[in-house]
Amino acid sequence: MPAALWYGLRPFVILGSGWLETTVFVAAVLAGFALLIWGAHLFVTGAAATAHDLGVSNLLIGVTIVGLGTTAPELLVTANAALQGAPGIAIGNALGSNVANIGLILGLTAIAVPLTVRSQTLRREMPVLLAVTLLSLLPFLDGYFSRVEGFALLGGLGLMLTWLIRAETSGANDTDDSFADDIPQDVTLAKALVLTVVGLLILIGSAHILVWGAQSIARALGVSELVIGLTVVAIGTSLPELAASLTAAMKGQDDIAIGNVIGSNMYNLLAVMGTAGALSPTRLEEDVLHRDFPVMIGMTLILFAMAYSMNDENRGRISRGEGALLLIAFFGYQGYIIVQSIG
Repeated sequence: MPAALWYGLRPFVILGSGWLETTVFVAAVLAGFALLIWGAHLFVTGAAATAHDLGVSNLLIGVTIVGLGTTAPELLVTANAALQGAPGIAIGNALGSNVANIGLILGLTAIAVPLTVRSQTLRREMPVLLAVTLLSLLPFLDGYFSRVEGFALLGGLGLMLTWLIRAETSGANDTDDSFADDIPQDVTLAKALVLTVVGLLILIGSAHILVWGAQSIARALGVSELVIGLTVVAIGTSLPELAASLTAAMKGQDDIAIGNVIGSNMYNLLAVMGTAGALSPTRLEEDVLHRDFPVMIGMTLILFAMAYSMNDENRGRISRGEGALLLIAFFGYQGYIIVQSIG
């Protein structure tokens, strides 16, 4: 090929190569999301069946294994991001998932099926979520998330699980059988162990693929990893919560739909962010404190107000209109992040 012709075509060859690379990165992220959801399903099924075969009560399985199950994608992605030197994705994933859980998931669920808050369980757990949300801000106030602070959040997770198990077993809970459908009753122990191991391996591998693709997209677009974590990764890893809440709401199990979000948000703050700090201490971007934490706290307060709004039947209710407002707030936040990152 003549040199003049090569130099004339070179910009188009580079551009084409860039589009090809970007396509590969996007495909990696999409494949990572799909495998995460599949791996989480296998892992929860296997772990719950294993615990059941070993004689663990359905209630304890539901509070621990099933409760943590929908948070497994966030947890594995955060761990991989921290180990791969991408703390922005790790922190952004945790905070962004909490905003997505309230704005996107509860918003869409309430639009599909208006939600009624009936049980005393939610009225007991909502204040705990608010307290965890506010207390989780403390390690970030100095702009540095240390390993000690990460382990402190993980310690808080242990305290929360202890409290939750005691509360569930005290007889005060009115949804003791809420997890029964999620616990396989007829899976052999050998098959359950295989499902658990295979699911965990898929989770680890897919999280690695997803983080690699997300990091690459961030570099290609010239935006921070925090932005990618708050937007693309956070939405994708929240898909299991969306499926769980919509399914519960369609079955008329409103408390489970909302309780899924409450539990997931507490796990994200304590388990997911705790893991990020324990594995990879990092200095935080200013936007985390000035933009993202205030939005997450604000969305939590809005959920708190909606859950406690009383009508004549002494029940809280999230209407279709309120669901639409949550959805608008979520997309407004996402749009602001994108516009700010481009500017």
